[in-house]
Amino acid sequence: MGDMLSKTSHKKKDPAIDQEFLKNVSEVLEKARKKCKNCWKNRCQMKSRGIIMKNYIEITNFNDPNLDLYARLSEVQLLRYAEPKPGIFVAESPKVIGRALQAGYEPISFLVAYQDMDREAVEILERWDEIPVYTAEDAVLRKLTGFAMTRGMLCAMRRRELPSVEEVCRGARRITILENVVNPTNVGAIFRSAAALHMDAVLLTGGCSDPLYRRAARVSMGTVFQIPWTYFDKKTVWPVQGMEQLREIGFKTVAMALRNDSVEIDDHGLKSQEKLAVILGTEGEGLLAETMEACDYTVKIPMSHGVDSLNVAAASAVAFWELGR
Repeated sequence: MGDMLSKTSHKKKDPAIDQEFLKNVSEVLEKARKKCKNCWKNRCQMKSRGIIMKNYIEITNFNDPNLDLYARLSEVQLLRYAEPKPGIFVAESPKVIGRALQAGYEPISFLVAYQDMDREAVEILERWDEIPVYTAEDAVLRKLTGFAMTRGMLCAMRRRELPSVEEVCRGARRITILENVVNPTNVGAIFRSAAALHMDAVLLTGGCSDPLYRRAARVSMGTVFQIPWTYFDKKTVWPVQGMEQLREIGFKTVAMALRNDSVEIDDHGLKSQEKLAVILGTEGEGLLAETMEACDYTVKIPMSHGVDSLNVAAASAVAFWELGR
């Protein structure tokens, strides 16, 4: 028995096991050190930029109900958040957020990444220093929202009551109508072209994607907050009643469609009209047959190399440039 105890007590440990254990401990300690260093660095950066304020809230609990607007509610749920009152939307990137704020939209809260705090973002937060600012590292926010934020900033905002068609078109010479354009990227791109290329307003039928959806507003570079727009009233039957409404306020209607009875896009008679409404159809199918029949003009963009059509966003830019001047 004594010999056995002696042999057991003096049994040597495997050096390889010790080395593996030390390596694992070292890796854990190094990760912890880096995390602390990054946290301290981020806090110092925030402090040096004047962002350590009473409204600064570091995210420690993903289940915080204040984060539902960014993490757990869909854009449709946000749209209907306060029914029958206007709902909420989420704007992305300092440029888009800044343009929304300039247009008078009311912020509810901000969600920002430490490392992406550029001067434009800081200036926004300094102006709105009473609004809660939820912050974390970019990797944490990606896990929370499910996507990489453009320039590390989101802002939840309250929607406003939409104006009537008559209000939006008052004083306008050139407008565009989107008929059932469902892709938010296309809606955003069309808005950007409309704002840049001489359109005075945008009208949308009920089947269109919402211009305030995050992707649409981001692709538009915030121009959805610069050019007047609205939906046709839900009670307005499109295209019959909608087209009649356009005529009553003095617009000649232009269908962008692939038809043989079309006129050239640079037609003098067309371009000399005092008020024009350029109508763009849904992706793939284009305009409804009833819409084309009811329009005053049908226009086809001339193309080469056997190409038969353009994406609706690309076609809109060509049409706005030619007809908006």
